[in-house]
Amino acid sequence: MTTGADPLIQEFVQGRYVDRTTGRTIPCSLQKVVTTETTEGREAELVSGLGLGERLGVVADENTWEVAGRRIQAALPNSVPIILDHPKADEKNAGILKEKSRHVDGLVAVGSGTINDLCKHVTFQDGRGCAVFGTAPSMNGYVTSTASITRDGYKLSLKSHAPRGVFYDLKVLAAAPLRMIRAGFGDAVCRSSAQVDWLLSHRLLGTTYEQGPFDIQAPYEPILLEKAEGLVKGDLEAVRALTDMLTLGGFGVLFTNTSHSGSMAEHSISHYIDMFADPHPGTLHGEQVGVATLTASRLQARILALETLPPLQVRRIDDEKIRRLHGKSGDEMVKVAHGKAFDAEATRVMNERLEREWPDLRSELLRIMLPLEKLLAAYAASGTPSTAGGLGLDPCFYHRAVLNARDVRDRWSILDLAGDLGLLEEFAEHEE
Repeated sequence: MTTGADPLIQEFVQGRYVDRTTGRTIPCSLQKVVTTETTEGREAELVSGLGLGERLGVVADENTWEVAGRRIQAALPNSVPIILDHPKADEKNAGILKEKSRHVDGLVAVGSGTINDLCKHVTFQDGRGCAVFGTAPSMNGYVTSTASITRDGYKLSLKSHAPRGVFYDLKVLAAAPLRMIRAGFGDAVCRSSAQVDWLLSHRLLGTTYEQGPFDIQAPYEPILLEKAEGLVKGDLEAVRALTDMLTLGGFGVLFTNTSHSGSMAEHSISHYIDMFADPHPGTLHGEQVGVATLTASRLQARILALETLPPLQVRRIDDEKIRRLHGKSGDEMVKVAHGKAFDAEATRVMNERLEREWPDLRSELLRIMLPLEKLLAAYAASGTPSTAGGLGLDPCFYHRAVLNARDVRDRWSILDLAGDLGLLEEFAEHEE
């Protein structure tokens, strides 16, 4: 068992990584990323030198406090516990954390997605620093400079800052609930669907695109897929492979200061579930992303199988229907829908372009897409849920999510192309 961060990760942290496609050195605000068999006995050493201040707040929830928070807080001199009660990553809980932490200089998060995002969000707002001890390999947001925060029922990816230190205890991660490990797997393998979507948008609409985030993940993805079965057996090398892949996926944000490289159609579907499932089934972000990745990949495969595309149609947007279905989020979704819709002239131009360029674009996208059979085999080996029904989501609601998620964000994806081709509705009806 090797410990310490992967050499490529160390290059990032030390500000030495050079993007091979642009020649630029990628800046990194993180000071330490450490992956080790155990952090026990090293807590104070790991946090030292991060400039978090003299008095630290160790932030946990009722579960992560018992898993590692109590130990970490006891090991950090002059620190105080801040235990949140069943928190959610929203503005309400951010306000609670801000109030509870007003007397400390910096925050040490002990947890995964929710705790990490809340600490990043709150400290970014007031200029303090934070670090995180991960308790589950459940998502790729440990190292990112964004935070997923819900505001007025609308899930937003907000500008934030990365923790100054990220510490992975492999024994703690391997002992996490299996559903959290599988959630991390789902968040990692969305590389394929996100890259196809982002490159598709770049080629057709001229949106920005960078290859660097995908280059750094390329050697690690096959290792993770090969070791997928070990994730459910507590194998530390398998957990290490997942942790490295999630970390590198998170570093992709550093290339662009956006989350496009790991968050396209599949995340829009997941966001839709979080925003509109009532009642919410309690599914985790990565579980939803895992299922939505298969949905997005199936849709991509279906469209990329077409040697010739049907013509795009001008989208007829029913503003009132969108508002009726989506309540207080409807106005924003109407705005997004109109912002992405092609008018008659733009539709004509795009159809001419697709007629000329589709064969080459289709070949290019097929080269970067992970074959569905490989994805499905790894899902089966790890026991990762592959259907919405397997997550406890109502199939009718999931059909609605696939059909309407294109209007959640302004990112143009396979959902938009399929919708304008007249293929999305029939496809959504068969997703379950």
